Amino acid sequence: MAKAFEEQRRSPDLEALPFEDRIGLLVDREAAERDTRRLTTRLKIAALRQTACVEDVDLRTPRGIDRAVFAKLVEGRWIDRHENLLVTGATGLGKSWLACALGHKACRDNRSVLYHRVPRLFEALARGDGRYARLLKSLGRAQLLILDDWGLSVLTAAERRDLLEILEDRHGRASTIVTSQLPWTPGMEPLGTPRSPTPFSIASSTTPTASSSPEKACENAAPKPSPLTANQNTDSISHRP
Repeated sequence: MAKAFEEQRRSPDLEALPFEDRIGLLVDREAAERDTRRLTTRLKIAALRQTACVEDVDLRTPRGIDRAVFAKLVEGRWIDRHENLLVTGATGLGKSWLACALGHKACRDNRSVLYHRVPRLFEALARGDGRYARLLKSLGRAQLLILDDWGLSVLTAAERRDLLEILEDRHGRASTIVTSQLPWTPGMEPLGTPRSPTPFSIASSTTPTASSSPEKACENAAPKPSPLTANQNTDSISHRP
């Protein structure tokens, strides 16, 4: 406010404004500065891998994106409902970019966000340097957790236990975005326990999922056919109620 006051003193045009209007300008300036500082702090803590914004997604390009589904994801109410998002597709299709864009939007909406690549996260949890409990606590508190590059290797028994702890802490309390090159099925080999229920399949059984594909198509992943389906022959962004 002091900086804004000095600017007002140097601007003769503002001297003609009523006192109330000048005070209003000072208060607006202070509020904007505080919002900017909070956003900067949230983005720093989130440590998003890429600088991405949802406004940069070009919906005019014919990629099969369902505007209604994407609008709901951008709106962010699924985070308030503690639902989850799954982004799948081949390498280089922009899965991480899309996840970071949604994470950036969540930061702008005054939500706490954390980004982690799954391999690096498990390495940090396995170090045994006293950070284990602290890291698990921070993962559980974030309103939106982004787990990027899921399924690059088969999880060990210790990694499966860590994953169960993370998702158990967050289930019903917060939202998680998972990106993976693999199609999501109940018997995923990277979990190390094929044909058995997975920790995340339990956590996501009643939550929305989404995936990115060459066409960035949006389709409903519920058991019944959905009118939102854009392309049944590609990987897709899907929304499960």
